Amino acid sequence: MAAESPRKTTEPRSKTLSIHVVTWNVASAAPPLDLSDLLQLNKDNLNLDMYVIGLQEMNCGIMSLLSDTAFEDPWSSFFMDVLSPLSFVKGNKGGVNICLKLYGYYISIVNCHLPPHMANNDQRLEHFDRILEMQNFEGQDIPNILDHDLILWFGDMNFRIDDFGLHFVRESIKNRRYSDLWEKDQLSIAKRHDPLLREFQEGPLLFPPTYKFDKNSNNYDTSEKKRKPAWTDRILWRLKRQPQANPQTQRPPAPNFFLSLRSYVSHMMYCVSDHKPVTSTFDLELKPLVSTPPITLMPEGLWTMENVMLISYSLTPDFPSSPWDWIGLYKVGLRHINDYVSYVWVRDNQVSFSDGLSQVYFNISDIPETEGQFLLCYYSNNLHSVVGISKPFKIQPGSSLAEDPLGESQPHI
Repeated sequence: MAAESPRKTTEPRSKTLSIHVVTWNVASAAPPLDLSDLLQLNKDNLNLDMYVIGLQEMNCGIMSLLSDTAFEDPWSSFFMDVLSPLSFVKGNKGGVNICLKLYGYYISIVNCHLPPHMANNDQRLEHFDRILEMQNFEGQDIPNILDHDLILWFGDMNFRIDDFGLHFVRESIKNRRYSDLWEKDQLSIAKRHDPLLREFQEGPLLFPPTYKFDKNSNNYDTSEKKRKPAWTDRILWRLKRQPQANPQTQRPPAPNFFLSLRSYVSHMMYCVSDHKPVTSTFDLELKPLVSTPPITLMPEGLWTMENVMLISYSLTPDFPSSPWDWIGLYKVGLRHINDYVSYVWVRDNQVSFSDGLSQVYFNISDIPETEGQFLLCYYSNNLHSVVGISKPFKIQPGSSLAEDPLGESQPHI
């Protein structure tokens, strides 16, 4: 009889997440009517978990700035109208760095717009380094950006094609001999000499240069300047250095965090700008470092308009809770954290606490709308972000409604 092996602790199963990255210098244009191709919505099997969208040169007029404040600029509004019904949640846009913590791993997302013109290559490289140096994140124990497990860096980087003349460049593009141009691409040259930039990877440039086009056409610049085409719009990524191989076995450790490129393309069909948009789709394979979410939200039983709604939630022991944390009730398809139907402060509305499990209540009369599907979000004041989301649920319709359910002390982010 074979001896039984000792029982081992079950390790978290590996996960694969699909990420679709979009970068586009929209040159102050309004969004086109159809972005299905850009967002891959025209595919039969949409297998995506996350959209990352970075735009440059959005209209910066007074009215646009005012609408930006209300999170309703035309581009954000358009993307949210398209993606909200698919349960994708909005993120920030335009020249920003966003830090995420995903299953215990740190991910930085950088959207940039570097200095233009052929002669300003040194400035572009200087700005690249400066952006990295200036990344300081609010919050506890967030490491330096270079210690993040993944950096996704994209935008209108404005790198040009050196030396080759306009005729040679256009003939190479016409005959799809893109590889003839790679050796003089400024970003490719910089990666060969800059140790830090060399750590960033990029897919092969198997699509035409994305700048500069006559607007509303697929013709390269026919103006008096006749700018030389270039791959200005790029998507890069950097994985944190993996531990070195064990000198005894000479075998590298099994990767717990790996990014693979599924596609890297431009989209020639969009002509509203003098740039063509570029997208990348990645598969991120990871083994979770944490198996328990910081917050678990549980609606208690069937909610009806005749009862108080009870919400149970649990916190991990190390979670930095605050009296100013709150739980929002949302319709499925929310566009922003401020789109709550109702909310409660977790301390003010707490009814019980035991063994890490807390209960708070919603007054049913405070909910002005009850049709459709809802979900709950827990907002952490210390972490300045949503840290827990419940599964969707329904509320049984009733008759008691409040005229002013939110009052003057409602939270606003």
